[in-house]
Amino acid sequence: MKLTAAETAQLNALCKKFRIDVLTVLHEKQTGHPGGSLSVCEILTTLYFKEMNVRPDEPQWAERDRLVLSKGHAAPMLYRVLAEKGFFPVEEMHTLRDFETRLQGHPCARETPGVDASTGPLGIGLSAAVGMAVGLRMNGSDARVYAILGDGEIEEGTIWEACMSANKFKVDNLCAVLDWNGVQLDGTNDKIMPLGDVNAKFRAFGWNATVIDGTDMKEIDKTLAALPEVTLNGKPNAIICSTTKGQGVGFMMERPCAWHIGGFDDEKLAEAEKDIKEYTAKTVKQHSRPSVLAKLALFKELMQSMGVKREKKKELER
Repeated sequence: MKLTAAETAQLNALCKKFRIDVLTVLHEKQTGHPGGSLSVCEILTTLYFKEMNVRPDEPQWAERDRLVLSKGHAAPMLYRVLAEKGFFPVEEMHTLRDFETRLQGHPCARETPGVDASTGPLGIGLSAAVGMAVGLRMNGSDARVYAILGDGEIEEGTIWEACMSANKFKVDNLCAVLDWNGVQLDGTNDKIMPLGDVNAKFRAFGWNATVIDGTDMKEIDKTLAALPEVTLNGKPNAIICSTTKGQGVGFMMERPCAWHIGGFDDEKLAEAEKDIKEYTAKTVKQHSRPSVLAKLALFKELMQSMGVKREKKKELER
C-alpha cells in the first residue's frame, strides 16, 4: 500500500528531526560523519517506519527483517532511527563515541540493540548480508535482508564477489540499497575511480536493479513495496538511490567532499538547522505535487467520465 499524504508528512517530520538531532550530537562531540549520515536519512526512515518487520522489545526475534549498514560511518543516523523506533532511549544519542558507550563510531552488533551486523571496513557488509539471506532461506524464513551500501564502497572487490554469490545462491530475500551521492572520502567518484553504469553492472551480475530518487520517500516506499515476492529461488535486488552528500544542508551540499568527517561550530549548526527546516518544507511541497503523468491520467479519467455522462444523457433524451 502506497504512502498516504498523512504518512508522508509524518515521515518528513521525522527526517527533519533526525537530521537536526544527528548534527546536534556531532556538533557536541566535534567528530563523526555528517555528510554520509544525512544522505541516508530518507532511506533508513522509510525502511524502519514503513517497510521492515522488527520488534524493538525483542531485538533478536528470529523472524525479523535484517539491516546491514555496510557504509558503517553513517552510524549516527542509524542510531537516531533505532532510538526513535524504541530500541534504546533517544537520550543515549549523547553518548555517541564516548568511552564504553553502546553507540560506537561504527555499528557494533554485540553492544547495540537493533544493530544486526558490526561494520566499519568498507566492502564487508554485503557479504555478511548474503550470508544472512542464505541462512534465512535454510530456515525457511521469508524475512528480508537489506544492505545499505556507499557508492565509494562499491569500488571494493569484495562487493562484486558478494554479488556473484548472491546470484549463485538465488537470495531474492536480499535487497542492496545504494546511497549514490557521488562523493567519497577524498573526492568525487568520477575523479577517484569512475564506476560507470552501476545499474547495468548489477544486472550483469544477475540482479534485479533500478534507479530512483533517494530523497523522495514516496518513490522509495513504492520501489520497496514492489520488490518481487520472496520465493527463496529468484534474483537478489538492488535499488540505486540518487542522493546528495549532506542532504538538506546547503553548505554541505555545496562542498560535499569537505563534510565527510569532522565537527563544526555553533554558527554552522544554527545555519544547518535553518537549512533543514527550509529543505523539509520545500521537499513536502515538491513531493506533494502530482506528477505530469498523474495529471495526464487524471485528465484522461475525467474526459472518459464526461464521455460516459454524455452517452447516458443521449440515451435518456431518446
